[in-house]
Amino acid sequence: MEFYKNKRVLITGHTGFKGSWLAIWLKQLGAHVVGFAQNPYTEKDNFVLSKIGKKITDLRGDICNISQIKKVFEKYQPEIVFHLAAQSLVRQSYKYAAKTYKTNVMGSINLMEAFRYCQSAKVAIMVTSDKCYENREQQTPYTEEDAMGGYDPYSSSKGAAEIAISSWRRSFMNPKHYLTHRKSIASVRAGNVIGGGDWTKDRIIPDCIRAIEANVTIDIRNPKSIRPWQHVLEPLNGYLLLAQKMWENPVNYCEGWNFGPLPNSIANVWEIASKVVDNYGAGKLNKITLNDNLHEAQLLSLDIEKARSRLGWNPRLTLNETIEFTVEWYKNYRTLNVYDLCVNQIFKYMEK
Repeated sequence: MEFYKNKRVLITGHTGFKGSWLAIWLKQLGAHVVGFAQNPYTEKDNFVLSKIGKKITDLRGDICNISQIKKVFEKYQPEIVFHLAAQSLVRQSYKYAAKTYKTNVMGSINLMEAFRYCQSAKVAIMVTSDKCYENREQQTPYTEEDAMGGYDPYSSSKGAAEIAISSWRRSFMNPKHYLTHRKSIASVRAGNVIGGGDWTKDRIIPDCIRAIEANVTIDIRNPKSIRPWQHVLEPLNGYLLLAQKMWENPVNYCEGWNFGPLPNSIANVWEIASKVVDNYGAGKLNKITLNDNLHEAQLLSLDIEKARSRLGWNPRLTLNETIEFTVEWYKNYRTLNVYDLCVNQIFKYMEK
């Protein structure tokens, strides 16, 4: 992707799991990367161990503080923006419901306000979630035309963010008036993203690895829950491709997009944990029942035909390859250079 060479790119949430991988990828593509985020989750996060913060402009701040984000736009004059900053956990959203809404909805609005008033900024990719859809536990995958919604505070906050993005696009950055505002903004929804360097609580891969490293049983709380699993590089490849398409043709791509796996990568939690154990060569699974009565969706999948037909984007990894890439990172992060480990996985992915 020669396109990104010397482009000024802002990533919000660059200290997070997906954000750190995106920062590494963009750095390798020759972009001038500015990251704006809060501190990383743990000292073992991919952002920390890869030391990507030393290779880019690494800024700390809160997306809920609109003056902070506006100052970043004013000082660094980004051309392309990837908005990933979020409260991204379903179970945490029950505990911090108002904060989840403030971060995911008002944070997105703050970003869009800074974006639309910054003359240099041309393209914005707003990252939401596959959980933004009104989940009816249906067998058919969700298309970009399905209704927004969400049962829990996290999911509904992402649905609300999508509605806000649509409103700001139609109200202030309408493609019909592109020659007036010169902005192109899109939202993207990915499946359950896994990969190396994620240590977030209540996610299946980090839970498995923590248990394996501590030599304790891996407790599985929702073994039958079905999700569209994909390696972190899959949706990031989609985001990078979409941003380039929007830059080259800003009117035709500023809308919502699904980036999920192929149907054969949709599996339940127990299957995923079992594959992790098999690949790692250690670990034992145990089904548990929680008594907190917190609702989590049991079935969810995305229709990706739009991205395949209009962008030419396709998933490159099988489910087994996704697990292999993920476990490879966790088996080697303590002994190898983590930045090189990530870059090597990016190269392997691109060769697929």
